[in-house]
Amino acid sequence: MLLKKLNWIFVISVLALTFQSCSEDNDAFNELEATIDERGGNNNGGGGGNNNGNNNENNPLEKDVKDINSELALDWMDLYLELERYAAGMRPNASARSLAYINLAAYETAQPGMRDFISNSNLIPGLNIDDDLGNDEIDWEIALNACYADVLNHFLLNVPSDLVGKIKDLERRNENRLSDRRPRDVVRDSKDWGESIAKQIILFSQTDAAAESQILSPQPISYEPPTGDGYWTYSAEPERALFPYWGSVRTFVISSDETSTVPPMDYSEQPNSPYFQEMQEVYEANNSAKANQGEQLWIAEFWSDDVENLTFSPPARQLAIARQLIDRYNMNLEEALHLNLKLGFSLNDAAVSTWADKYEYMVMRPSVFIHEFIDPSYQTNLFRLIPWPNPSFPGYPSGHSCFASAAAGVFINFFGNNTNFTDRSHQGRTEFESQPRTFSTFSNMAEENAFSRIPLGVHIRMDCAEGLRLGYEISAAVNDYNVEQGSN
Repeated sequence: MLLKKLNWIFVISVLALTFQSCSEDNDAFNELEATIDERGGNNNGGGGGNNNGNNNENNPLEKDVKDINSELALDWMDLYLELERYAAGMRPNASARSLAYINLAAYETAQPGMRDFISNSNLIPGLNIDDDLGNDEIDWEIALNACYADVLNHFLLNVPSDLVGKIKDLERRNENRLSDRRPRDVVRDSKDWGESIAKQIILFSQTDAAAESQILSPQPISYEPPTGDGYWTYSAEPERALFPYWGSVRTFVISSDETSTVPPMDYSEQPNSPYFQEMQEVYEANNSAKANQGEQLWIAEFWSDDVENLTFSPPARQLAIARQLIDRYNMNLEEALHLNLKLGFSLNDAAVSTWADKYEYMVMRPSVFIHEFIDPSYQTNLFRLIPWPNPSFPGYPSGHSCFASAAAGVFINFFGNNTNFTDRSHQGRTEFESQPRTFSTFSNMAEENAFSRIPLGVHIRMDCAEGLRLGYEISAAVNDYNVEQGSN
């Protein structure tokens, strides 16, 4: 099993059992971070630079993708983040899936110009890409521009009509800029190539019937949750189960059958039980954050990303972080495409395993328990931003926590754990606590994201700990997924 081959992830798996005790949390995470620090990064990304100063500088047709800066990829990442905020019904699962396919298409479009990398064709079951370029000369940026436009149009669902036109606008601006002094046949062939890869990836995505049916009906009326003590249920139609069958969706690297799972602690209504104490912790942390209006509320709202039209989704938040890292580490286009490919796969597979476990264990949200056994007037800190008190799916494991570590594990593999990174994803927003936050390690950033769900009032500690553990397991598998030629 994958987990047994990855010693550092095995350590995290064992530590997850200790996370269920508040008194042991700090020691456990210190060990987790030490383990990741020892592993370090493999420096397979970053530092390549946006450097076009080589012998091929004046002829883009002779450039490898690594000789091109990442400006074009950043343009399309920015637009994705702008539009995904308003894409109704996508979050978080369809958003994670869209990132996997969009970044796969972009990678495959440029791959023939990436001499040190191989295609995902035949590495992924059922994916067979027609990559015969013939004698065509391809400008990789023109090809990528056409591909990005097509895949964003397809995978970003329900974007308002007054915003969807921004995709065509960006495509046209980039094409005008990139086509200057390029032969017409090169422009035509490059666009044809990018559009061909986009079409092939879209067709491949449509062979996943489980996903295709659910994105059209993310809250199926036919699904009614099972009942039992401590089980999650919904209290109003907007809170009806979201993506209850997502565990059957296609994964790219590691399936929910291959990931390990730690069952939740036993439900209990006894005040001295561990379960009750975790509920009490949420009640106190939520109310203290609200009353003090200090750092804990800042942390809770900074990482929330729960609300359509207000912010992008939790998986897209990790793309926002990657966008900043590409810029900060001066990554070239080849490095940026590689990073985004791994990130998309990790987020997609995290959504599948997390949702499979959520609907297996059916753990209730804190507000239901707190209303009945602690305080009937309790309100989450999420409530002022959303028209109902909770995310509309079971609590265990936490999706935010899993996305956080699924991304952090990829970032650690590219850059090493130590960093001096300031996340400016929501800089300038005034509707919630949005000021940038700075982190010295990626694991600390993932930990803060994961446990921010406690002062927000929507998860108990065991939800966050298990999500964090599971995400690192998934990212380890993705890090071992190798598209680099000559690497082991």
